[in-house]
Amino acid sequence: MRAVQFPIAAILIAALGGACQAQPTPQDAATAAGLPFAVTPVADFTAPWAMTFLPDGRMLVTEKAGQLMLVSADGKTKSVVATVPGVSSEGQGGLMDVVLHPDFATNRIVYLSYSTPGEGGKGVVLARGKLTEGAAPTLEGLTTIFTATPFVAGEGHYSGRIAFSPDGKYLFFTNGERQKFDPAQDPKATLGKVLRLTPDGKPAGDPALTAKGFHPAIWSYGHRNLLGIAFDAQGNLWEQEMGPKGGDEVNVIVAGRNYGYPIVSDGDHYDGRDIPDHDTRPEFEAPKVSWNPVISPGGLIVYSGKMFPQWQGDLFIGGLSSKALVRVDVDGTNARKGDQWDMGARIREVEQGPDGAIYVLEDGRGDSQGRLLKLTPR
Repeated sequence: MRAVQFPIAAILIAALGGACQAQPTPQDAATAAGLPFAVTPVADFTAPWAMTFLPDGRMLVTEKAGQLMLVSADGKTKSVVATVPGVSSEGQGGLMDVVLHPDFATNRIVYLSYSTPGEGGKGVVLARGKLTEGAAPTLEGLTTIFTATPFVAGEGHYSGRIAFSPDGKYLFFTNGERQKFDPAQDPKATLGKVLRLTPDGKPAGDPALTAKGFHPAIWSYGHRNLLGIAFDAQGNLWEQEMGPKGGDEVNVIVAGRNYGYPIVSDGDHYDGRDIPDHDTRPEFEAPKVSWNPVISPGGLIVYSGKMFPQWQGDLFIGGLSSKALVRVDVDGTNARKGDQWDMGARIREVEQGPDGAIYVLEDGRGDSQGRLLKLTPR
């Protein structure tokens, strides 16, 4: 495996006569770049989007074009489980999240989200199938169990993140507003919303909203492009989303609440039009943390491992345009900015390994189309 290259590391090597020096090990490169962890490449993929760990330490990784990969714990062996039919990978679309059923050890059910064409344009769907292994791994009976509404033209802001509630009774699913603004406030559309479903895809939204005539799956609304969602140990549901020109957000999701987009935002429209800030409209839920300039958040975990005990309970977010790994300090339901580490590549996904290591997926750099990196203490 190749050593991780970082700009600062390259400068130091050149200053020491880099042509005559050995290339740095991953830990040397991390040290030179000022990172508080060693960075070890594990595997290469083609435009990876999301990942999850199986109980035995192996991984499932989605690739944007539609392939679901089964990967050994050491990253040396990769097998195609399925090429998902109907995936539309243009623009921001593709095969997106992958999450295991809470009872995966007994039922082997895997959930996927992806963008697909349909009446009216394109949209994001939630599907599930059974991981079966024998001569070759397969995903049996893959079936769509929920479909965003409406389908619209365009290639952006699908979202499609999945998280199970701690008790395993509900599945939370994010639908982006598809760069159409107003659907985020439309009570009949699932776009721009956090949805709550049963594990078989039936709507189970906030009863108070349903009683007001909202789509029965809606849990919260007024969101933009929701690319991370995760529960903490206390049962709080954290969410991050890309804002417009500025105003990336971290929120605590509360049933029935309106988070304000596009009426309010800590950013502005890309054409320069002003959007009032959250503090001008206190009836909307304000973010716990926001960024301007943006980090372009991708992926989210609440860290609970023992490998980095100083960060237990904190949020880790991938940074796309910022090419960063971002840590957010959490205190109950309050949060503040922590660290932002330059990773030298767009970080699409963050996941916690069974041993407490932090894993990140890159969008790609150099000859790689997207590496899986393991971060460990140094």
